[in-house]
Amino acid sequence: MSDISRRKLITRGIAAAAAVAGLDVAAGLASRFGFVPPDAGNLFSAGATLSYATQRLLARRTPAREYSRDQISKKPFANAVDPLPKEFAALQAGGFADWRLVVEGMVAHPRAFSLAELKDGPKSSQITMVACEEGWDYIAEWSGVPLAHVLDAVGTRPGARYVVYQSIQPDWYESIDMDDATHPQTILAYGMNGGELPVPFGGPLRLRVPRQLGYKSVKYVTKMTVTDNLKPFGKGLGGGDPDGGYAWYAGI
Repeated sequence: MSDISRRKLITRGIAAAAAVAGLDVAAGLASRFGFVPPDAGNLFSAGATLSYATQRLLARRTPAREYSRDQISKKPFANAVDPLPKEFAALQAGGFADWRLVVEGMVAHPRAFSLAELKDGPKSSQITMVACEEGWDYIAEWSGVPLAHVLDAVGTRPGARYVVYQSIQPDWYESIDMDDATHPQTILAYGMNGGELPVPFGGPLRLRVPRQLGYKSVKYVTKMTVTDNLKPFGKGLGGGDPDGGYAWYAGI
């Protein structure tokens, strides 16, 4: 049986289970085939599992919607962030020349990238929407280096399943699976609307994951860890939310 036929069969089985026997049975079928988000087990796990499994089966490489230049928001909304640490001010005063993105974990060549090194990589631009779980959204042009290029540069090891990325803001981090990490629209953004990425929007560096809600696009990224297990990273499995109140998978 071909991989495509197998995917269709599994998808139909999950959909049928959801329709006939409910989400719990469908989630069990998804678990059998390995399509389970790492936060499965919470109050909404059955529905979340079904959503995640369906996306991974049917839309693994489907891009987020891209917009035309005339649809860029005239007044994009920069949501409030907690006060940035003193070290950020020092880095900003130096034009972020000393900013580093450390990439470690399940990689062959751990490395610290400067902004200049990231900008020397292949450039990707997209006009996509940031949609917040709080109900607001805006459209902007984002420019940066594909995360897949950075992961190739450090040599992701076999068995890696997730990328955990951390902000310079204390206790603010998130994680995505390798499907989203290597998706061509997932970029380390250093530019916005034709200029440098402004600090209120995450400058000098943020991750853009346009296929998921805004809280997955963490600002001020300084560290990434490639791993096969999210549990050591603590409560919430990421989610910029120490209480773990948000779902790990936030696909849109």
